[in-house]
Parts: sequence; structure tokens; C-alpha cells
Amino acid sequence: MKIAVLGCGNIGSVVAKDLAQSLPKAEIVMADADKRRAEEAVSKIGQGNASWIQADASNYRELAKTLRKFDLSVCALPGSLGFRTCKASIAAKVDMVDVSYMPEDVLKLNKPALRAKVCVVPDCGMSPGLSNVLIGHAISKLDRVERVHILNGGLPERPVPPLGYVITWSVKDLIDMYLRKASIIEEGRVTKVEAMSGLEEVTFPGVGRLEAFYTDGLRTLLHTLKGVREMWEKTLRYRGHVQKIELLKTLGFFDEKPIEIGNASISPRELTARLLERKLKMPEVRDVVAMLVEVSGVKDGREVLYSYHMMDRYDKKNKVTAMARTTAYTTSIVAQLVAKKHVEEKGVIPPEKLGMNERIYEKFMSAMKKHGIKIKENRK
Repeated sequence: MKIAVLGCGNIGSVVAKDLAQSLPKAEIVMADADKRRAEEAVSKIGQGNASWIQADASNYRELAKTLRKFDLSVCALPGSLGFRTCKASIAAKVDMVDVSYMPEDVLKLNKPALRAKVCVVPDCGMSPGLSNVLIGHAISKLDRVERVHILNGGLPERPVPPLGYVITWSVKDLIDMYLRKASIIEEGRVTKVEAMSGLEEVTFPGVGRLEAFYTDGLRTLLHTLKGVREMWEKTLRYRGHVQKIELLKTLGFFDEKPIEIGNASISPRELTARLLERKLKMPEVRDVVAMLVEVSGVKDGREVLYSYHMMDRYDKKNKVTAMARTTAYTTSIVAQLVAKKHVEEKGVIPPEKLGMNERIYEKFMSAMKKHGIKIKENRK
């Protein structure tokens, strides 16, 4: 078994290490456009079955050619490259597990994936990803689903000035999350709302008072879950965060159109991304991830509510952020399920479908538990 992990960032590096440790007989190859970055990432893994290659995911033909040498690929690249990378994997007739936050509708690749007889599992992060698996499990227990609510967020243990936030994943995708309109369901209809709208204050056990706002995290759930009356995802931040992000947005810091400064042409968004990464990437600051998923519906004529509560913290022993633990381990576990042929279906397989399969769900949750990620399920 030969597995390619595309992207050597905060998430891809943890995915590759977990795969190398969990599948000692497999060859795990990290790929990145920056060969120095790939080499450094492999050296930190410290496993004999891990190696690296240089690969540019922006070059579609070369990427498809490279992927033909593998049995499975994992996309841990920025969202701007996700759809193209999934297409390249399908062209190479190689199964793929994706964790990118792509703006495109990945379900459009279902027919090509079926023709190629490959499996593509998209959005396998924390949310979307883990949240979808939990929702899928609840769906399988209900006769009818009426409401789905997702609250989740990665936060420093305590607010860190100036934004009350630190960078633990792709800063470009973070900015995109603040800008991309969110699809939600209201009164049974899909509607688009502005990102960061729907602002409300919530209290999360173990963290305290936070603010929550709409983000585009429903993704494939909009297509797989029919007849639901209300469904949304909201991201959690410390209070005051949205006001500060809105200020940056209003002042043009997220604009893509280049501006002329002297003899240089600079995209404000690109510059902002660089500055945020430089100022807010603080590996010494420990983080937490908070998640609450609620699925309500009807079973045998009675109203039922399933809720899933997760609170994860920075791993001091292995120096892995809570964001990487909940995101990368989800990706790695799904990749292992695909590698071991537990996921037999072909085409684009939304992660909620994994949760609907009791056998796969049990294997997934058992693996998460081994990583110390505790998810409490309640039924009312």
C-alpha cells in the first residue's frame, strides 16, 4: 500500500505521521511544492516508512501523473486547490480522502468517480467532517430528521490579543471562511446568508461565554439530508472577535484586487494572510476545540434529540494542537478505513454516509477514542 499525503502544513504533517504509525506496512509519501518543507516534515515524523517527493498541485497533468503511482491519496491542501486535486485523483483512478475547504460542489465529481471506480471522501476534517459523521449516526437512528445544529470552534485556551485568536490551520482558508456566504436551511428551504451573520452569544461548558456566527459548514449535508426544517453550522469565537474581523473586511484588508504601492502590485488579501500568519501563528499558545452537534427528529412517533459534545485540548506530550488532533486524526482514520477496504462504495462518499453505517461508525469512534478524543452522546 502506497499512500500520498498532499500538503505538509499543520494538518497534513499530523495526518502523515498518524498514517505512518498506524499502517507500518504502508509507504507514506509526503508531497509538497516546496521540497524543503516536505523534507523537514518527513524528518519530524521519524518513521522508516515515511518519505517525500516534490509535487505541484497547481499543475493538474503532472499531479495526475504522479498520483498514478499510489493506491490512495490524501488532500491536505488549501481549498483553492481541493477540487482540482480531487479531479486529478479521479483521473489517476486513485481513491482520495480530502480535507480541503474547497468552494466548489464536490458532488459534481460523483459521476466521473463512479466511471473511474474510485472512492472520494470529501470534507474529512473537524467540521465539516467529524460533525458529519456524528450527524450521519443520528440520522440512522431516526425515522425523520427535523433540525440539525452545529456549534464548533478552535480557540486558544484564553483570548490572545488582538483578535482573541491564534492560527492553527490554513490562514487562506480561514479568511475564506469569514468571506464565503453560508448555505443554511430555514423553514425547509436552502438559503444563503452572509458569513458571520446570525451572531449570538452562547456559553460552552469548559470554555465560558463565546459568540457564534454562521459559516459554510453544511456542505454535502444539504444534498444528503432531505426534508429537514432547519439546519445550520455556527463557528465559535471569543466575544468581540466578529466585530474586529468585520472592521478588517470593511477597510479592504480582504480585497483580492491588487493595489499599487510604489512599483509593486499587491493583493490586500494576500498581504493580510501573510501578516496574520506571522503575527497570530503562536505554537507556544495551547488551544482547545469545542463542538456541540444536535440532531432532532422523530422516532416511532416520538420526538427525539441526539446531541454530541466534544471538548479537546492541546496534546502536551506529542505537541499536537487540538485543531490538528480533531481535524487530522479524522482525516487519517477515514483514510485508514478506505485503505483497509471498509469503505466499499464508489463515487463521492459524503462523510455523513460513513456515520450511517453502524459497522464503519464503530470502527471510526473506536479509533478516535484511542487518540483520546472523547465524544459524549446523549439521547432525549
